[in-house]
Amino acid sequence: MQAPSVGGVMLPRGNGQSVRLSRGASLTDFAEKINANPASLVAVMMNLGEMVTATQSVSDDTLKLLADEMNYVLEIVSPEEEDRELLESFDIEFGEDEGGDEALTPRPPVVTVMGHVDHGKTRLLDAIRKTNVVAGEAGGITQHIGAYQVSAEVNGEDRRITFIDTPGHEAFTAMRARGAKSTDIAILVVAANDGVMPQTIEALNHAKAADVPIVVAVNKIDVEGADPTKVRGQLTEFGLVAEEYGGDTMFVDISAKQGLHIDELLEAVVLTADASLDLRANPEQDAQGIAIEAHLDRGRGAVATVLVQRGTLRVGDTMVVGDAYGRVRAMLDDKGENVEEAGPSTPVLVLGLTNVPGAGDNFLVVEEDRTARQIAEKRAARERNANFARKGVRFSLENLDEALKAGLVQELNLIIKGDASGSVEALESSLLQLDVGDEVDIRVLHRGVGAVTESDIDLATGSDAIVIGFNVRAAGRAQQMAEREGVDVRYYSVIYQAIEEIEAALKGMLKPEYEEVELGTAEIREIFRSSKLGNIAGVLVRSGEVKRNTKARLLRDGKVIAENLTISGLRRFKDDVTEIREGFEGGINLGNFNDIKVDDIIATYEMREKPRG
Repeated sequence: MQAPSVGGVMLPRGNGQSVRLSRGASLTDFAEKINANPASLVAVMMNLGEMVTATQSVSDDTLKLLADEMNYVLEIVSPEEEDRELLESFDIEFGEDEGGDEALTPRPPVVTVMGHVDHGKTRLLDAIRKTNVVAGEAGGITQHIGAYQVSAEVNGEDRRITFIDTPGHEAFTAMRARGAKSTDIAILVVAANDGVMPQTIEALNHAKAADVPIVVAVNKIDVEGADPTKVRGQLTEFGLVAEEYGGDTMFVDISAKQGLHIDELLEAVVLTADASLDLRANPEQDAQGIAIEAHLDRGRGAVATVLVQRGTLRVGDTMVVGDAYGRVRAMLDDKGENVEEAGPSTPVLVLGLTNVPGAGDNFLVVEEDRTARQIAEKRAARERNANFARKGVRFSLENLDEALKAGLVQELNLIIKGDASGSVEALESSLLQLDVGDEVDIRVLHRGVGAVTESDIDLATGSDAIVIGFNVRAAGRAQQMAEREGVDVRYYSVIYQAIEEIEAALKGMLKPEYEEVELGTAEIREIFRSSKLGNIAGVLVRSGEVKRNTKARLLRDGKVIAENLTISGLRRFKDDVTEIREGFEGGINLGNFNDIKVDDIIATYEMREKPRG
């Protein structure tokens, strides 16, 4: 076969040679690999009917098309492999303990709690931690992920156990799997009255895939209809045989609500760890581990909960977490107290990072700030190139069905913003796993922590994406910009509501009857306390108008603090009024809700029926 010729210039023919490129590479990158002129590759793409510039990030399919034409075998390097090669270029080995056996010392087991929704995972963690994390959670499920350590007395010895606090609904499949990667032991919670359910099997499969030992907590033994023996029989079918039946899996009957047999469960975790795992790490080397959670804190900037897996993390260390880096300014333990160092299996909250990393990102300590910055910048550039390689057609969820039928779109582009990176990652993973047939692909162009910003709307405008805000709202002028540009911005506070709505849109079933219309926003300038009415907000109406008896939500630093509030009282000076317009000051009473602060924003809205068209 002859080599392709463009403008009289003969291009190299690959003869089946392999070319390695990273995701989102450009034609210039390709040209460097095969020692060709980038302009000639642009011409080849034009002959193939694709208009691509030399420096533009292009999709994997486009690169494959070019490679096939030139008779090269394209190998797209996975992000994990690329990251390993990047660290090796800095002479850093990730994931291995330094030194021989003599350098290793015992470390506490790291445990993840899994199981079916409503079988009591959060209540069990609650009983172990002796604090209430259920109250105030939307939908009654854990929305954020964290980690903490507890003590257990086993054979007269004080033993520590680290818990990764993961949400349990099936929508959080990926987050649970991610948790298992950093986990030594899984506690499988099964309700004694319900028995084995679909998500129980799903959680069990995750634990098996991660090759971690399982301890079964048979919960709700105090509930009518509880049958712990039936649970043991059901799980035998899935390869979990109780010790009393001659197997090697420890089953503990508990009641998380009553706090029964929690100590026995912790003892079972320690005994399982001792029997089947060699939990040791070198505490003397530079720290390495995983980010469990990360978010933007108004007073402290980017903060991340990290789990140290080997080495010791100290205040003053320079660390890289994903594409974030920085010097550790301070560390807090799970009780909120300052600590100077954290050894293997210890979770700590780290302050001092440049930006918010992703949940599940690996972290490592390096010698110099410059090295940290270079690694972070290269990772960020790689992510950016991969994002730029994705493109699509603009539409809203309402007209998605028509666009699909007309063949105008084969791809749904999404931008996801949330209040914490664990939730964002869980939502992204759940959406990417939706089974909606071959007509359409879902692509997440960008995900991040914090309010929806103007740059998010810019990206959505340029790439025809739909923006999803999870527990956050549009900040500043972003809302007006979205309306002006016609960008569809959706707000959710419960994760499965977002999944259901997008799945319904993809299947052409979305028939929205009502839409939320913003009436006005007011900024709290002062707070007056009344013995009769509680806290009254002295406000300046920033936009629109605020009307009495309308619905409202409270925003603090772009994040939604409270939903479903009502403007129960409005005053101008000493008079009760029905509305206050833009530019005027007044007093707002939110009924029984009193958790307000200066600089908070009260956003009022009403639900209006949407015309069907």
